[in-house]
Amino acid sequence: MPAHDVIVVGLGGMGSAAAYHLAARGVRVLGLERFGAAHDHGSSHGGSRITRQSYFEDPAYVPLLLRAYELWERLAHDSGRDVITLTGGVMVGLPGSRTVDGSRRSAEQWGLDHEMLDAAALRRRFPTMRPGPDEVALYEANAGFVRPEETVAAHLDLAARHGAELHYEEPVLRWEPAPSGVRVTTARGTYEAGHLVICPGAWAPELLADLGVPFVVERQVQYWFAPTGGVGAFTADRHPIYIWEDSGGTQIYGFPAIDGPAGGAKVAFFRGGEHCTPQTIDRVVHEHEVRAMAAQTAPRLPSLAGRFLQAKTCMYTNTADEHFVIATHPGHEAVTVACGFSGHGFKFVPVVGEILADLATTGRTRHPIGLFDPRRRMPAVTAPSRE
Repeated sequence: MPAHDVIVVGLGGMGSAAAYHLAARGVRVLGLERFGAAHDHGSSHGGSRITRQSYFEDPAYVPLLLRAYELWERLAHDSGRDVITLTGGVMVGLPGSRTVDGSRRSAEQWGLDHEMLDAAALRRRFPTMRPGPDEVALYEANAGFVRPEETVAAHLDLAARHGAELHYEEPVLRWEPAPSGVRVTTARGTYEAGHLVICPGAWAPELLADLGVPFVVERQVQYWFAPTGGVGAFTADRHPIYIWEDSGGTQIYGFPAIDGPAGGAKVAFFRGGEHCTPQTIDRVVHEHEVRAMAAQTAPRLPSLAGRFLQAKTCMYTNTADEHFVIATHPGHEAVTVACGFSGHGFKFVPVVGEILADLATTGRTRHPIGLFDPRRRMPAVTAPSRE
């Protein structure tokens, strides 16, 4: 009999949550991670991620978000860690833009509290912002940010507390069916279990090559600036999280100043990065990239990019339709997969962990995940671009 019931490969955002939810149910869990705990080599780092409920990507995500909010509260309570903060948020753009209309559609379909603000109202509410005369915004009080490193650490701590065996600095080389269910070979050894949960992040093209999904890994850069005049106008009690779409469809997203007077305020482009692999990603952030980010914020948040402080890279693992992949592997019933989160997955971490535990233990879940079936029809993959 194998020593473990379930092996979880990848202990970043999704894998750490899966390990916790499984262990909390009394499942014997082995977690395998190629780096250390809460590392900065993948997609679950950078100090903050936006969370919101008025979801412009698709109203089908909203039920998952509502459950995720419940689980964020539980995680904060059980771990004693600062994992979520609600600051309010604005989705800004022209009427008819995806950011504005998609957010409004989700809010109206699910009866979510929200306000629509014209340009003058947005400037009055948040003086740091300078929308154009034709721009509008959806304001959502329940938006805010989550802390990725704290979240991963919290889930790993709780998983270990419930008996999970967690191995770090142990990259997985391959997995295959076995009489007991699955066999996983790492740089250190071979393990067997009845079920395997794979949360590979940017390593999905390597570990899930047989899934039939054409993943594209994209380099993403996060920037921190010291605002002109200091962070006072950008603190979390005065400034919201935001997603801002320009007339050409380019989106930026950003945060209040959440790390004290010296921490600055974080902003980034949403998608549009270079294709890469975990092995080829350029970890150096270049001056022209900093200039481009500052130029994009200048007419919208004119005091934000006063002085550049730092930048960090991470990776998006995109599907062609930008929807997730969460399912039992079509070719291996003893394998559950969670990948392709396409740059907008972290806010779902707690509920994805719950879903993965459901699928690994019962083969089904009460949560609506039909949108994430890897067998769905997807558009052709195109290279990202940003003018």
